[in-house]
Amino acid sequence: MAKSAQKSGTAKTQAADPPLGDAVRDSAQQIWQAGLGAFQRAQAEGSKAFEALVNEGVAMQRKTQSAAQAKLAEASSRASELAAEVSSKASGQWGKLESIFEDRVARAMHKLGMPSAQDLHALAARLDELSRAVQALSAKTGRSTPAKKVAAKKVAVKRRSPPEATGSGRV
Repeated sequence: MAKSAQKSGTAKTQAADPPLGDAVRDSAQQIWQAGLGAFQRAQAEGSKAFEALVNEGVAMQRKTQSAAQAKLAEASSRASELAAEVSSKASGQWGKLESIFEDRVARAMHKLGMPSAQDLHALAARLDELSRAVQALSAKTGRSTPAKKVAAKKVAVKRRSPPEATGSGRV
């Protein structure tokens, strides 16, 4: 009887085991399917998240490029301003140096008795004025000899050789 009780007890457990095994198996299968679903969702949302990150990266790259270009343009503008400023200062200094040099040369030439450019221009103007006066006088008298004499003097001056060619040594 004990054996039959044992047999009947194991028979009861065996009869109860199949539904428990099925329940465990069903539960394990549901867990597995839930894991697959979570993996699928993570995969789908992961690609969406990846695309969103790529889009944010592109936007950030555009922002930084435009900011960098703005800074580059600003630096270039500032460098151009500095170059122009330095150039104008240097030009002013060269102008001062030129005027000092011209003044010193003019003083040295004056000390040597050389006429200045103004003196030569005034002399040329006076010569033109005198030439007109002579022509006016010669037109009144009807004589053309003064004009011929002036032309003859110019030719004579041109024909004279320079002092170096004569061997006199004077300059």
